[in-house]
Amino acid sequence: MDSVFILQKLVLIAVIFAITLGIAAYSTYIERKFAAFLQDRLGPDRAGPFGILQPLADGAKMLFKEEIIPTTSNNYLFILGPGIAMFTACLSSAVIPWGSELAIGRLRIPLQVANPDIGVLFVFAIVSFGVYGIMIGGWASNNKYSLLGAIRASSQMISYEIAMGLSLVAIIMMSNSLSLADIANQQVGISHWNIWKQPLGFLIFLICAFAECNRAPFDLAECETELVGGYHTEYSSMKLGFYLFAEYINMFISSAIISTLYFGSYHLPFAEKLGLSGNLLTLAGTLFLFGKILFFILFFMWIRWTLPRFRYDQLMRVGWQVLIPLAIANILLTGLFLTLFK
Repeated sequence: MDSVFILQKLVLIAVIFAITLGIAAYSTYIERKFAAFLQDRLGPDRAGPFGILQPLADGAKMLFKEEIIPTTSNNYLFILGPGIAMFTACLSSAVIPWGSELAIGRLRIPLQVANPDIGVLFVFAIVSFGVYGIMIGGWASNNKYSLLGAIRASSQMISYEIAMGLSLVAIIMMSNSLSLADIANQQVGISHWNIWKQPLGFLIFLICAFAECNRAPFDLAECETELVGGYHTEYSSMKLGFYLFAEYINMFISSAIISTLYFGSYHLPFAEKLGLSGNLLTLAGTLFLFGKILFFILFFMWIRWTLPRFRYDQLMRVGWQVLIPLAIANILLTGLFLTLFK
C-alpha cells in the first residue's frame, strides 16, 4: 500500500481518537454542570475558572489512585474486562463519515477511516462485542453484586440490540446500502433527511441507544440502591476509569450514528447560498455534524436528570413487547410504501 495513504490514515485515526477522548472527558464536566443547573446548584467550580479543569483533575485522580485487585478474582479476566469495554467503544468510530474530504495540494483526504460496504453491520458487530467487556468484568470480580449487574447489562443489551437492528432494516431498505457514507450522501438537503421518512424507526433507535449505553432510565446495570455500583463495584484506579469513560464514548458514538443515519450527517444545508466550497465547506460540514452530536449528548443528559429509572421487569417488557413489535411493523410499512410508490 502507498505509504502516504497509510500515513494519512494514521493521522486521521490519531485525530479522531484525541477528539473522542476529549469529548468524552468534557462530557463528564458538561453533565455535572447540566445536572447542577437543573437542580439549582453550581456544580464543579474549583479546578480552574468555572471548574473547566475538572476533567483533567478527575483523570489524574483515576491515574494515580491505588489499584486494588481482589484476591479472589480472576486476575487476567479482571484486567481484560475494562480493556475490551474501552477498545470496542473507540473502534466503532472507524466507519463514521466525519466529513467529505480535505484537499491538500494533490492529496484528497476523506474524513473517514474506513468505508466498508457493510458499515452498519460493522457497527453492530462491535456493539455486540462490547457486552463481553461488561460480562467478563462482572464475572471475574467474584462479587455477587458485580455478577448481577453484569447479567442485567448483558440481557438488557442483547434484548435491545434486536429492536435496534430491526429499526435499521427500514433505513437499509430505503437506501439500498449498508455503507454509512452512502446513507449519509443520500441525505443532501433537509427535506431528504431520513428522520422525515423514518420517524418511528428513529424513535426506536433512540430508545435502544439509551439502553445500549446503559444510560438512565435504562441504567439498571449500575443501580446503586440495589447493586452498590453494578458490574464495576470491585474496580478502582484507571480500570474503573476505563469503564466510566467507555460509557461516555459510547454516548458520543451513538450521537454520531444517530446524526449520520437520520439527520443528514455532515451535509450542510444551503451551502450554495452561503458561498462555501472546498476545504471551507468540508470543515463547516464537520462542525455542523459535531453540533448535532452535541445536541444529542445534551439530550442524553437531560433525560438522565429528568426521568426516573425503570424497574427491571418494565425495562424488559418495553424491549420485547413494545419495541420489537413496533420495529417489525415499521419494516412492513416501509416495504408497503416502497412497493406502492417506487
